[in-house]
Amino acid sequence: MPNVVVVGAQWGDEGKGKIVDWLSERADIVVRFQGGHNAGHTLVIDGVTYKLSLLPSGVVRPGKLSVIGNGVVVDPWAFADEVARIQSAGVTVTPDTLMVAENAVLILPLHRELDVQRESANSAQALGTTKRGIGPAYEDKVGRRALRVVDLRDFAALPAKIDRLLAHHNALRRGMGADPVDSDALLAGLKEIAPKVLPFAGSSWRQLGESMKAGKRILFEGAQGLLLDIDHGTYPFVTSSNTVAGQAAAGAGIGPRDVGYVLGIAKAYTTRVGEGPFPTEDKGEVGERLGSVGREFGTVTGRKRRCGWFDAVLVRQTIQTSGIDGIALTKLDVLDGLDKIKIAVRYKLDGREIDHLPAMQNEQARVEPIYEEMDGWQDSTAGARTWNDLPAQAVKYVRHVEELIGAPVSLLSTSPERDDTILVNDPFTG
Repeated sequence: MPNVVVVGAQWGDEGKGKIVDWLSERADIVVRFQGGHNAGHTLVIDGVTYKLSLLPSGVVRPGKLSVIGNGVVVDPWAFADEVARIQSAGVTVTPDTLMVAENAVLILPLHRELDVQRESANSAQALGTTKRGIGPAYEDKVGRRALRVVDLRDFAALPAKIDRLLAHHNALRRGMGADPVDSDALLAGLKEIAPKVLPFAGSSWRQLGESMKAGKRILFEGAQGLLLDIDHGTYPFVTSSNTVAGQAAAGAGIGPRDVGYVLGIAKAYTTRVGEGPFPTEDKGEVGERLGSVGREFGTVTGRKRRCGWFDAVLVRQTIQTSGIDGIALTKLDVLDGLDKIKIAVRYKLDGREIDHLPAMQNEQARVEPIYEEMDGWQDSTAGARTWNDLPAQAVKYVRHVEELIGAPVSLLSTSPERDDTILVNDPFTG
């Protein structure tokens, strides 16, 4: 049985939470391998809605181990709050069901403050971050001055590490007209939060290695979407980590051969939160309808999402950069009732046709979609669990999407409920 990596094949918000929850029943361990609490997953189980941001989606499923990998940046205060919130909803969360990689980097209050200061100071060039300190924490990680979860075990050594960190940050803050960070207050805050984090801390790479030797099945859960990847996304309007499937190995501490099947999640249309290019965005009636019917508001931030038609050009591109084996197509029911449906199949740039999104920022902003148009369907697809439950034209739409992106649809989701899913090919069995 292979392991499975789940990644968003668009700009995030594709419905990964439901698909991961649906697949987690077949898995023994669910792992987050990048990002932070800027991610948002909404799960609906037996009519109960759970909203997660930092915790892996498997945490609400009894009998599963959830792991926050070393590639994730962890806000210890947000972590403690989310654990408490999930526990209050009746979910059992203990060190036996949840592990945090001891070598994961910490997000500190100074990271959040820097994020806010930068976005506010550069409003004309805002990147649309969630202002949760994700980017600054990753900057400190690669700058080799970050604090990590394991550092909370040694408070005798922590003041020197804090001083090294603040030598950088206080210089930045002076340049922005902000007060310096009080090192004693930061140390006191870390001492206070440490007991809520350390019971969950452990050597996640060892745990995963031993689990694989024992034949356990692992589900790796990506955050955000592939078009927000720091290298392969719409730079600079991207997140601060690699979101591609290859990051599952580095961000969890396993070898690349252990990654297994790669499942990409894509909506039957396209959405984006924040700034940046969006070739198929519809700012008119169709975009408003998709947003209203699809309830397109961010799980974490509540921000309204920009909406538009399905972009086969972009999904073809993400399939290649992540080695996607199959697609889980979500929110097909949002297209119910449309007379005509468009799909972008190529772009036009400065009078010539191209078949990919260029890397240059100003060219990304200038591309124009070339559409194919299909007839829509009037019957409902909501809640369909077999192909026979779908209108013929809806099936035709799905099959045409497969042809255009060059990958099969392995799963088809027809509502937020986990069981409203048509299984074509189980990723865990190939």
